[in-house]
Amino acid sequence: MNAYDFSGKVAFVSGAGRGFGRRAAEMLAKGGARLVVTDHTDELVNATVSTLAASGAEICGLSGDIAVEETSEKLAALIAERHGHLDLALNNAGIAQPQVRLHETESRLAERVIAVDLMGVFYAMKHQIPLMLSTVERTGSQCAILNVASAAGLMGSPKLAAYSAAKAGVIGLTRTAAVEYGRKGIRVNCICPSFTKTEMVTAPLETSPHGREKAEANMVAFNPMQRLGEIDEVVDAMLWALSPANSFFNGQALSIDGGLSA
Repeated sequence: MNAYDFSGKVAFVSGAGRGFGRRAAEMLAKGGARLVVTDHTDELVNATVSTLAASGAEICGLSGDIAVEETSEKLAALIAERHGHLDLALNNAGIAQPQVRLHETESRLAERVIAVDLMGVFYAMKHQIPLMLSTVERTGSQCAILNVASAAGLMGSPKLAAYSAAKAGVIGLTRTAAVEYGRKGIRVNCICPSFTKTEMVTAPLETSPHGREKAEANMVAFNPMQRLGEIDEVVDAMLWALSPANSFFNGQALSIDGGLSA
């Protein structure tokens, strides 16, 4: 994985307890960033904070439900209290949904997926942007937000209607924010991975009635590279998108999907 310089930057990561978020937090810390992290349980947050702090990172965290606006308010207050500003935000937290046809999808499930995966990103940006505007005004340095969408937000995704809709919404939020705030010194982009070896993807494979091998083969059948993505392949793109050196990258939905969207 490439090394990126985030020295002196204050970075926020949601969903930092495992998967993309945990690995991204590790690499941001390795690059010199000071971190504020969140996940939905104290156990997940504390595990990341204690592990990275032991390796020398400056890090603090707070657990909460990102589908509740108060969580983003509290996180913004924590960032302001600890650091006084925010340079980078990786809005990564999200949930999946069981594969089920649209007309058989429980409405409460659809509402929850949209609340976490779309409204969670909206609330996060709503409270991150004022901190970043203050950063730009005071220091003149550029800030960056990276939202995690999905290949499912770029194309039709059978049996994932609510998830696909939420992730398509994240892409819309990202592009709109990029247009609104690019001239203010805030870059806003999103990344659109396809199936990758995170717990969200691998756990259902383990319990598939068809068996792990066949279930995975079915999952990657339409991918030109015929495999699942690796966590580091996606996280490296995240770091590239957030890097201060990448100063003209704005308003994009970057596919990391083995060619699936092609």
